[in-house]
Amino acid sequence: MAKLKINYPKDKLQQNSTVLKYGMVVLTIVLICIFLPKQPRFRYEYQKGKAWNHENLISPYNFAILKTPEELLRDRQYILKTVQPIYNLNDIASKEQIDQFNTDLNEKWQASQLDSNNAAALSEYREIGTALLNYVYNRGIISLNNRYQTKGNDSVKNDATALEYNFVLVHENIAQQKNTADCLTIETANAYIRDAMSRNKNIDHPDWLSEVLKSYITINYVFNESQTNKVEQNALANISTTRGMVQKDELVAEQGKIINNETYQKLESLRKVFEDESRISGEQNLVTFGHFILISLALTLLMVFLYFFRRDIFNNNRLLVIIFIVILVMLGVLSWAIKLKIPSLYYIPYCSVPIIFRLLFDTRIALNIHILMVLVAGLFVPNSFDFVFLQFTAGMVAIYSIKTLVKREQFLVSSVIILATYILAYVGLVLTRNGTFSSIYWQDILPFAVSVGLTLLAYPLIYAFEKLFGIVSDLTLMELTNSNSRLLRELSLKAPGTFQHSLQVANLAEAAIYKIGGNPLLVRAGALYHDIGKMINPLYFIENQKTNDNPHEELTHEQSAQIIISHVLKGIEMARKHQMPEVVVDFIRTHHGTTRVDYFYNLALKENPDKVIDESIFKYPGPVPFSKETAVLMMADSVEAASRALKEPTEESINTLVDKIIDHKLMQRQFANANITMRDITESSKIFKAMLKSIYHVRIDYDLSKKKDH
Repeated sequence: MAKLKINYPKDKLQQNSTVLKYGMVVLTIVLICIFLPKQPRFRYEYQKGKAWNHENLISPYNFAILKTPEELLRDRQYILKTVQPIYNLNDIASKEQIDQFNTDLNEKWQASQLDSNNAAALSEYREIGTALLNYVYNRGIISLNNRYQTKGNDSVKNDATALEYNFVLVHENIAQQKNTADCLTIETANAYIRDAMSRNKNIDHPDWLSEVLKSYITINYVFNESQTNKVEQNALANISTTRGMVQKDELVAEQGKIINNETYQKLESLRKVFEDESRISGEQNLVTFGHFILISLALTLLMVFLYFFRRDIFNNNRLLVIIFIVILVMLGVLSWAIKLKIPSLYYIPYCSVPIIFRLLFDTRIALNIHILMVLVAGLFVPNSFDFVFLQFTAGMVAIYSIKTLVKREQFLVSSVIILATYILAYVGLVLTRNGTFSSIYWQDILPFAVSVGLTLLAYPLIYAFEKLFGIVSDLTLMELTNSNSRLLRELSLKAPGTFQHSLQVANLAEAAIYKIGGNPLLVRAGALYHDIGKMINPLYFIENQKTNDNPHEELTHEQSAQIIISHVLKGIEMARKHQMPEVVVDFIRTHHGTTRVDYFYNLALKENPDKVIDESIFKYPGPVPFSKETAVLMMADSVEAASRALKEPTEESINTLVDKIIDHKLMQRQFANANITMRDITESSKIFKAMLKSIYHVRIDYDLSKKKDH
């Protein structure tokens, strides 16, 4: 199982308060209880168009059948059609317009130069104009409202009739019903005046009077929108939300029968009555207490798992905060979706949770937390078995599909596999329940596709968690293993021999970790950067010396040893300067452990037999490897470097070299703190031997005489 161990110094672990740890656990439990729905859960699960899979359901009491949203919408539309708009009579406006006409007529008559000295003609025009204005204002001038013009009978074919509607006219608190057909608009009032003028033979200039009167036509039936809206709201408030009753002991749903619209509405009504009565009956506190027990049990199991199997995470409150935040956010989103009654809860990207924890931690943690999340969610969602089965299988596939992350394309491949799992599981559940393909609603697949698309948002969230909490995911390791990174490019230019050595060590260590189990990305990243400190003095390391000139000839053996040892300390400084993750810095610190620079130490002993040599000068500062990955890197680094000194690499010489180096490390107890077994070391040794033989093109000798015997 691939996993990334994040190791912290003991003193840092001890700084994490136990009180704070369990306080966070309790706070998480309380917040989850606050977020999630509080009402008791209706014990039956059902879906419209599917079979009733429970025993016959008999009504435990009388209850009213709720109307469907469609029925309520029809009732609303019908009620709105029956409400008549309210208009107010503005008699002041009509009187003002008539008085203004009489005031202005003298001036307009003089300005027209028609017959300015004929007082009798002017008086006749005044009388006719006043009579016409009184007529149209008494009949009523209205502005038609498009909102009510559509309320006519749909069967009416005459457009003019279809635009008519009844309304209520209010004047001095007295209301009377009228119809727009009996009223005039400004346009029809002007048309009426023109027509009346054209029929009048007693005046010489009817068109002039028609144009004058046009300026004194205004609306006197004014639409009262606020009063009309108030009447409509009162009418809508009186709409009944129920239709019919179900009597006590009446059959509500029959086992094995398809749930049609009528049965579904009865079930929904019974569920609503059950939840309302449970909420009122005083059982609310008990429901919350039940939630507290179940959620506490789930989180306790998680903490027990971390204590036994990932003590490093259990002891680090910062990492626990990440776990609790993700759990709270996902369950909070679930609660929000349930309260909003979104069309399908499968729109929520549940698979993002196992992906986040797989990439931040390991497979076991991702699987355990995903199981916890799905089980808790199953307490509140409808059709919980379907939900749990779909989310559990899809989550497992999400974890397994990114077990070994090497390329970014795996994200897309993983998404496709998750979607395929959702579809297969959905089809299987439908066929198991109903036994026919006709029961498969392909539109139900859309929420799965949306959920998988939203799952891709997990990857930027992982980056945010890394920056906020200082942890390292496989995504970061994958970026670090890119040989075009700034530090590796610099290494290839300043110390090309060391760079090639690092590449070979990375290949050896990665192959061994694949075989014995561990994090291949982590060990590869550590191998590529373990010797970056050699960039400071590259020519003091043999792999970078292009000529026979050896700078160590001008130094004492102690000075040479110190330069060799310094590449570890310089490498740590460079890595931290470039903000490399500490898990990668650990490989630089431990790849030589506490071993000795034997070459210069032996030379010092040989040349100074009578002198006491300070062995500490020739020893690396350590520490020794403390993980499987760092132990494998130490072995790979040593065997690769030593193999370059073989004059004639043969199968026997390579086998002997590898065994000698690893045995020497064991004798020096370099793997005492690492979680690596003798079996792992033996398997790694076999991998190293096989790969080194391939690198040096060693030919295997075959005993032909034995072949002949066969």
